[in-house]
Amino acid sequence: MTERIPCVREGCDNMILPATAAKTGGYCMPCKQEMEREAHQRYIEANRRDVDLYEGITDAVQILKIMHEPRTYNELIRYVPYKYSMEQVYLSLSEEQQHEMKRYAMALIRSDDEDGGKDILLYLVCYHDLPLTAEIPELLEREIVYPAVLFKSASGETRDHLIQQVNNDGENRNHFLIMLAYIGDEVVVQQFLQWRQAPPLWASELYVAPECYTLQAGWELTEDGQRRELFITPSYSLYEAEGSVGENEGKNLDGVPISLLVPNSNFCPWCGSSLISLMNLHVKHPALQSVDWKFPQLDVQTCLVCSSYSVVYMEMDAEGNAIWSKHNVKPDELGDIDVEEMSVDILGIGSSVLEVGSFAGAGERLAGIQQQVQHRLFHIATESRRPFHGSEWAMEPSLSQVGGHPGWVQDADYPACPACSATMKAIGQLDGEMIQENGEGVYYMFACEPCQMTAVSYQQS
Repeated sequence: MTERIPCVREGCDNMILPATAAKTGGYCMPCKQEMEREAHQRYIEANRRDVDLYEGITDAVQILKIMHEPRTYNELIRYVPYKYSMEQVYLSLSEEQQHEMKRYAMALIRSDDEDGGKDILLYLVCYHDLPLTAEIPELLEREIVYPAVLFKSASGETRDHLIQQVNNDGENRNHFLIMLAYIGDEVVVQQFLQWRQAPPLWASELYVAPECYTLQAGWELTEDGQRRELFITPSYSLYEAEGSVGENEGKNLDGVPISLLVPNSNFCPWCGSSLISLMNLHVKHPALQSVDWKFPQLDVQTCLVCSSYSVVYMEMDAEGNAIWSKHNVKPDELGDIDVEEMSVDILGIGSSVLEVGSFAGAGERLAGIQQQVQHRLFHIATESRRPFHGSEWAMEPSLSQVGGHPGWVQDADYPACPACSATMKAIGQLDGEMIQENGEGVYYMFACEPCQMTAVSYQQS
């Protein structure tokens, strides 16, 4: 047997061949590699420099161009982030600057940076509702058909062209149908009605009926052939103020307080977790001006665990209090999960805010939760924003909102009211990061006004 000798690194028990020791200076290969890694890390820390690409630049257009510029990774360079987010810089653009960014986006597309150009156009359309009527023909000529929201300002001529393309271009038919849904004028509404009444031959090649594509644009075709909106407007951003309530007293915060993420004394009959009021807002708030609600408060409650698996419906009692709906149907997969483990995964964040532990001592636990929750100060913005501001979740906008087109992580999925079968309207959404540190996905809130019923669903990538 070949003689082996110990690695010379203190604390290492590995035995190595003499030939290996001769090559490594007496170290085993794992120790040698670790030492090299540590030396490399020390070199990086000693030589890495901060680079501020925005130093001395105040023009919002130039700042955005830098933000959109691809960067080659260099471990010796640490880029200093700009003091405002991309979303905030876009919202600061004047009308002239918006058009300047639009011209820049089209220049990128013409120089074969299609993705970069589309991203900029998407921000302009969603954040400013900037029409691309003049640019759409060129986008189509370049076979750019996604994202469909870019085409909502298309001219009548382009609309008619897309209707013809639906019949002739099977490869892009799905895109054209969604684009038409975003255009959504009376001609489009009548066209979808015609397709419903007399399904074309190509309809059999789709996974859903042609008229179902309108859901992606936030509306549906009614039984009598009318357009019915499926989300409320205006849209208001929801956010959490930094620091505790005490720290923010006397500060001029942008927005007014709103009740979000408050546990109550009721428990989910499926899993036993505390029911949570995702949002409780007075019906006289401008965000709810288009909602026909019979009670002073619109309180959207749910079980955060179970609504991750199935739509959870809540009804209102005679006093307007939310109660578990008799129409809820427990999903089969709930029987196969560890409810306590899921509760921690969803709510067990580092600060213990909204922590859901064991089912024992529920009364004391709930009191502790409420005491912790009151230190989280949520606000609703004083100024409304564009209806499609939060519609594209991949843009990483501030997703939490009341009103506005939902930011679907997957396909549009408006639940049907279990009492009357009507499609429920989207009334708001909460980003998972607002609920849990490093949280994922989005919780969507819906209401059926005739039945005074709410619903909550969830999607994640």
